[in-house]
Amino acid sequence: MHTRRIGDAEVSAIGLGAMPMSIEGRPDEARSLATIHAALDAGVTLIDTADAYHRDAHEVGHNETLIAKALASHDRGKDVLVATKGGHLRPGDGSWTLDGSSRYLKEACEASLRRLGVEAIGLYQFHRPDPRVPYAESVGAVRDLLDEGKIRMAGISNANPDQIRQANEILGGRLVSVQNQFSPAFRSSEAELRLCGELGIAFLPWSPLGGISRARELGSAYAPFARVAEARGVSPQRVCLAWMLAKSPVVVPIPGSSRPETILDSLAASELALTAQEIAELDAV
Repeated sequence: MHTRRIGDAEVSAIGLGAMPMSIEGRPDEARSLATIHAALDAGVTLIDTADAYHRDAHEVGHNETLIAKALASHDRGKDVLVATKGGHLRPGDGSWTLDGSSRYLKEACEASLRRLGVEAIGLYQFHRPDPRVPYAESVGAVRDLLDEGKIRMAGISNANPDQIRQANEILGGRLVSVQNQFSPAFRSSEAELRLCGELGIAFLPWSPLGGISRARELGSAYAPFARVAEARGVSPQRVCLAWMLAKSPVVVPIPGSSRPETILDSLAASELALTAQEIAELDAV
Protein backbone atom coordinates (compact mmCIF):
# COMPACT_ATOMS: atom_id res chain seq x y z
CA MET A 1 0.00 0.00 0.00
CA HIS A 2 1.41 3.35 -1.05
CA THR A 3 1.18 6.18 1.48
CA ARG A 4 0.44 9.90 1.54
CA ARG A 5 0.48 12.53 4.26
CA ILE A 6 -2.19 14.25 6.29
CA GLY A 7 -0.45 16.79 8.48
CA ASP A 8 2.27 14.94 10.36
CA ALA A 9 0.66 11.54 9.79
CA GLU A 10 1.62 9.08 7.06
CA VAL A 11 -1.50 7.24 5.93
CA SER A 12 -2.52 4.76 3.28
CA ALA A 13 -2.99 6.47 -0.09
CA ILE A 14 -6.62 5.33 -0.02
CA GLY A 15 -8.73 5.34 3.12
CA LEU A 16 -11.96 3.64 4.08
CA GLY A 17 -15.16 5.66 4.16
CA ALA A 18 -17.27 3.93 6.79
CA MET A 19 -20.59 5.76 6.37
CA PRO A 20 -22.37 2.95 4.41
CA MET A 21 -22.00 0.68 7.44
CA SER A 22 -24.28 2.83 9.59
CA ILE A 23 -26.93 4.63 7.53
CA GLU A 24 -30.02 3.34 5.71
CA GLY A 25 -29.47 -0.01 4.01
CA ARG A 26 -26.55 -0.86 6.23
CA PRO A 27 -25.36 -4.46 6.61
CA ASP A 28 -25.30 -6.45 9.82
CA GLU A 29 -22.48 -5.76 12.24
CA ALA A 30 -20.59 -8.94 11.39
CA ARG A 31 -20.18 -7.91 7.75
CA SER A 32 -19.18 -4.38 8.72
CA LEU A 33 -16.50 -5.66 11.09
CA ALA A 34 -15.27 -8.04 8.39
CA THR A 35 -15.04 -5.11 5.95
CA ILE A 36 -13.02 -2.96 8.34
CA HIS A 37 -10.74 -5.87 9.22
CA ALA A 38 -10.19 -6.68 5.52
CA ALA A 39 -9.18 -3.06 4.96
CA LEU A 40 -6.74 -3.17 7.87
CA ASP A 41 -5.27 -6.44 6.64
CA ALA A 42 -4.69 -4.79 3.25
CA GLY A 43 -2.81 -1.88 4.82
CA VAL A 44 -5.44 0.82 5.36
CA THR A 45 -4.39 3.30 8.03
CA LEU A 46 -7.09 5.96 7.49
CA ILE A 47 -10.77 5.51 8.31
CA ASP A 48 -13.29 8.31 7.85
CA THR A 49 -16.39 8.60 10.02
CA ALA A 50 -18.67 11.20 11.65
CA ASP A 51 -21.01 11.39 14.62
CA ALA A 52 -23.89 11.88 12.14
CA TYR A 53 -23.30 8.54 10.44
CA HIS A 54 -26.23 6.70 11.95
CA ARG A 55 -29.75 5.74 10.94
CA ASP A 56 -32.04 6.22 13.92
CA ALA A 57 -32.32 9.22 16.23
CA HIS A 58 -31.34 7.29 19.35
CA GLU A 59 -28.04 5.96 17.94
CA VAL A 60 -25.96 9.07 17.31
CA GLY A 61 -22.36 8.02 16.73
CA HIS A 62 -23.25 4.49 15.60
CA ASN A 63 -20.41 4.53 13.07
CA GLU A 64 -17.82 5.80 15.55
CA THR A 65 -18.78 3.06 18.01
CA LEU A 66 -18.56 0.44 15.27
CA ILE A 67 -15.10 1.61 14.23
CA ALA A 68 -13.88 1.64 17.82
CA LYS A 69 -15.03 -1.97 18.20
CA ALA A 70 -13.35 -3.03 14.96
CA LEU A 71 -10.06 -1.37 15.82
CA ALA A 72 -10.00 -2.78 19.34
CA SER A 73 -10.39 -6.30 17.96
CA HIS A 74 -7.57 -6.08 15.39
CA ASP A 75 -3.85 -6.08 16.03
CA ARG A 76 -3.30 -3.18 13.62
CA GLY A 77 -6.06 -1.03 15.09
CA LYS A 78 -3.64 1.25 16.92
CA ASP A 79 -1.94 2.20 13.64
CA VAL A 80 -5.07 3.79 12.17
CA LEU A 81 -5.79 7.51 11.90
CA VAL A 82 -9.49 7.92 12.59
CA ALA A 83 -10.94 11.06 11.01
CA THR A 84 -14.30 12.06 12.42
CA LYS A 85 -16.51 15.11 12.03
CA GLY A 86 -18.98 17.27 13.91
CA GLY A 87 -21.54 19.91 12.93
CA HIS A 88 -24.00 17.76 10.98
CA LEU A 89 -26.98 16.09 12.66
CA ARG A 90 -29.55 13.46 11.64
CA PRO A 91 -32.90 13.74 13.44
CA GLY A 92 -33.71 10.16 12.51
CA ASP A 93 -36.17 10.80 9.68
CA GLY A 94 -33.56 10.56 6.95
CA SER A 95 -32.92 14.31 6.84
CA TRP A 96 -29.73 16.20 7.67
CA THR A 97 -29.56 19.35 9.79
CA LEU A 98 -26.74 21.66 10.88
CA ASP A 99 -25.32 23.06 14.11
CA GLY A 100 -22.03 24.87 13.71
CA SER A 101 -22.17 26.67 17.05
CA SER A 102 -19.08 26.61 19.22
CA ARG A 103 -21.05 25.09 22.09
CA TYR A 104 -22.36 22.22 20.00
CA LEU A 105 -19.05 21.41 18.32
CA LYS A 106 -17.26 21.18 21.64
CA GLU A 107 -19.99 18.96 23.08
CA ALA A 108 -19.93 16.81 19.96
CA CYS A 109 -16.18 16.39 20.17
CA GLU A 110 -16.40 15.24 23.79
CA ALA A 111 -19.02 12.67 22.81
CA SER A 112 -16.88 11.45 19.91
CA LEU A 113 -13.91 11.08 22.25
CA ARG A 114 -15.97 8.81 24.50
CA ARG A 115 -17.30 6.68 21.65
CA LEU A 116 -13.89 6.26 20.05
CA GLY A 117 -12.31 5.53 23.41
CA VAL A 118 -9.35 7.86 22.89
CA GLU A 119 -7.78 10.75 24.78
CA ALA A 120 -7.36 12.79 21.59
CA ILE A 121 -9.05 12.43 18.20
CA GLY A 122 -6.55 11.95 15.40
CA LEU A 123 -8.30 14.24 12.89
CA TYR A 124 -11.40 16.26 13.72
CA GLN A 125 -13.20 18.05 10.91
CA PHE A 126 -15.94 20.67 10.90
CA HIS A 127 -18.53 18.78 8.85
CA ARG A 128 -20.44 21.47 6.98
CA PRO A 129 -20.85 25.27 7.21
CA ASP A 130 -23.94 26.39 9.11
CA PRO A 131 -25.41 29.53 7.51
CA ARG A 132 -26.83 30.59 10.89
CA VAL A 133 -23.40 30.66 12.53
CA PRO A 134 -20.37 32.77 11.51
CA TYR A 135 -17.78 30.47 9.93
CA ALA A 136 -15.12 31.99 12.17
CA GLU A 137 -17.03 30.84 15.26
CA SER A 138 -17.26 27.27 14.02
CA VAL A 139 -13.61 27.01 13.02
CA GLY A 140 -12.65 28.85 16.19
CA ALA A 141 -14.21 26.02 18.19
CA VAL A 142 -12.07 23.52 16.30
CA ARG A 143 -9.01 25.69 17.01
CA ASP A 144 -9.85 25.63 20.71
CA LEU A 145 -10.14 21.84 20.66
CA LEU A 146 -6.74 21.68 18.96
CA ASP A 147 -5.17 24.03 21.50
CA GLU A 148 -6.67 22.03 24.37
CA GLY A 149 -5.25 18.77 23.06
CA LYS A 150 -8.69 17.21 22.50
CA ILE A 151 -7.77 16.68 18.86
CA ARG A 152 -4.36 16.13 17.25
CA MET A 153 -5.17 17.61 13.84
CA ALA A 154 -7.88 19.83 12.40
CA GLY A 155 -9.74 19.76 9.10
CA ILE A 156 -12.84 21.13 7.40
CA SER A 157 -15.38 19.61 5.03
CA ASN A 158 -17.65 20.94 2.29
CA ALA A 159 -15.67 24.18 2.09
CA ASN A 160 -15.04 26.65 -0.71
CA PRO A 161 -11.67 28.32 -1.43
CA ASP A 162 -12.39 31.39 0.70
CA GLN A 163 -13.39 29.19 3.63
CA ILE A 164 -10.24 27.11 3.23
CA ARG A 165 -8.08 30.22 3.43
CA GLN A 166 -10.09 31.60 6.35
CA ALA A 167 -9.95 28.33 8.27
CA ASN A 168 -6.21 28.02 7.76
CA GLU A 169 -5.74 31.56 9.06
CA ILE A 170 -7.94 30.97 12.12
CA LEU A 171 -6.08 27.76 12.84
CA GLY A 172 -2.75 29.51 12.60
CA GLY A 173 -1.63 27.58 9.53
CA ARG A 174 -2.57 24.26 11.10
CA LEU A 175 -5.33 23.21 8.70
CA VAL A 176 -4.31 19.73 7.49
CA SER A 177 -7.27 18.51 5.44
CA VAL A 178 -10.24 19.51 3.32
CA GLN A 179 -12.93 16.90 2.68
CA ASN A 180 -15.16 17.80 -0.26
CA GLN A 181 -17.32 15.86 -2.66
CA PHE A 182 -15.39 15.00 -5.79
CA SER A 183 -16.03 12.36 -8.45
CA PRO A 184 -16.51 12.04 -12.22
CA ALA A 185 -20.10 13.14 -11.59
CA PHE A 186 -19.16 16.02 -9.30
CA ARG A 187 -16.22 18.10 -10.54
CA SER A 188 -17.01 21.49 -9.00
CA SER A 189 -14.35 21.06 -6.30
CA GLU A 190 -11.48 21.32 -8.79
CA ALA A 191 -10.64 24.80 -7.46
CA GLU A 192 -10.49 23.54 -3.88
CA LEU A 193 -8.29 20.62 -4.94
CA ARG A 194 -5.86 22.99 -6.67
CA LEU A 195 -5.75 25.30 -3.67
CA CYS A 196 -5.02 22.39 -1.33
CA GLY A 197 -2.14 21.41 -3.61
CA GLU A 198 -0.75 24.94 -3.42
CA LEU A 199 -1.04 25.03 0.37
CA GLY A 200 0.11 21.47 0.99
CA ILE A 201 -3.21 20.51 2.59
CA ALA A 202 -4.60 17.00 2.11
CA PHE A 203 -7.70 16.82 -0.08
CA LEU A 204 -10.04 13.96 0.86
CA PRO A 205 -12.68 13.36 -1.84
CA TRP A 206 -15.88 11.98 -0.36
CA SER A 207 -18.15 9.82 -2.53
CA PRO A 208 -15.26 9.51 -5.01
CA LEU A 209 -17.13 6.81 -6.94
CA GLY A 210 -20.31 8.89 -7.19
CA GLY A 211 -22.11 7.79 -4.03
CA ILE A 212 -23.52 4.57 -2.63
CA SER A 213 -26.29 4.21 -5.21
CA ARG A 214 -24.20 5.21 -8.25
CA ALA A 215 -20.82 3.56 -7.67
CA ARG A 216 -21.78 0.41 -9.58
CA GLU A 217 -22.93 2.49 -12.56
CA LEU A 218 -19.70 4.43 -12.98
CA GLY A 219 -18.54 2.48 -16.01
CA SER A 220 -21.88 2.66 -17.79
CA ALA A 221 -22.31 6.38 -17.09
CA TYR A 222 -18.80 7.47 -18.09
CA ALA A 223 -17.50 5.65 -21.15
CA PRO A 224 -13.81 6.68 -20.85
CA PHE A 225 -13.59 5.01 -17.43
CA ALA A 226 -15.11 1.85 -18.90
CA ARG A 227 -12.67 1.89 -21.85
CA VAL A 228 -9.60 2.29 -19.69
CA ALA A 229 -10.88 -0.33 -17.27
CA GLU A 230 -11.45 -2.85 -20.06
CA ALA A 231 -8.00 -2.21 -21.52
CA ARG A 232 -6.38 -2.67 -18.13
CA GLY A 233 -8.51 -5.62 -17.07
CA VAL A 234 -9.71 -3.90 -13.90
CA SER A 235 -12.92 -2.30 -12.65
CA PRO A 236 -13.98 1.24 -13.62
CA GLN A 237 -14.05 2.02 -9.90
CA ARG A 238 -10.37 1.14 -9.58
CA VAL A 239 -9.57 3.33 -12.58
CA CYS A 240 -11.51 6.21 -11.03
CA LEU A 241 -9.52 6.12 -7.80
CA ALA A 242 -6.21 5.78 -9.66
CA TRP A 243 -7.19 8.85 -11.71
CA MET A 244 -7.83 10.81 -8.53
CA LEU A 245 -4.49 9.79 -7.05
CA ALA A 246 -2.78 10.95 -10.25
CA LYS A 247 -4.35 14.41 -10.07
CA SER A 248 -2.28 15.57 -7.09
CA PRO A 249 -0.06 14.12 -4.34
CA VAL A 250 -2.35 15.72 -1.75
CA VAL A 251 -5.37 13.63 -2.80
CA VAL A 252 -6.39 10.83 -0.42
CA PRO A 253 -9.68 9.28 -1.60
CA ILE A 254 -11.99 7.74 1.00
CA PRO A 255 -14.35 5.42 -0.94
CA GLY A 256 -17.29 4.19 1.08
CA SER A 257 -17.70 0.46 1.45
CA SER A 258 -19.65 -2.12 3.41
CA ARG A 259 -18.24 -5.27 1.77
CA PRO A 260 -14.71 -6.69 2.01
CA GLU A 261 -14.54 -7.29 -1.76
CA THR A 262 -15.38 -3.71 -2.70
CA ILE A 263 -12.87 -2.07 -0.38
CA LEU A 264 -10.16 -4.48 -1.53
CA ASP A 265 -10.85 -3.57 -5.16
CA SER A 266 -10.67 0.11 -4.28
CA LEU A 267 -7.40 -0.27 -2.42
CA ALA A 268 -5.78 -1.89 -5.43
CA ALA A 269 -6.05 1.47 -7.19
CA SER A 270 -2.94 2.65 -5.35
CA GLU A 271 -0.95 0.17 -7.49
CA LEU A 272 -2.51 1.24 -10.79
CA ALA A 273 -0.31 3.76 -12.62
CA LEU A 274 -2.21 5.42 -15.44
CA THR A 275 -0.49 6.83 -18.51
CA ALA A 276 -0.57 10.52 -19.35
CA GLN A 277 -2.86 9.73 -22.28
CA GLU A 278 -5.28 7.81 -20.07
CA ILE A 279 -5.34 10.61 -17.52
CA ALA A 280 -6.05 13.19 -20.22
CA GLU A 281 -8.89 11.05 -21.56
CA LEU A 282 -10.43 10.76 -18.09
CA ASP A 283 -9.92 14.44 -17.32
CA ALA A 284 -12.00 15.28 -20.38
CA VAL A 285 -15.13 13.60 -18.98
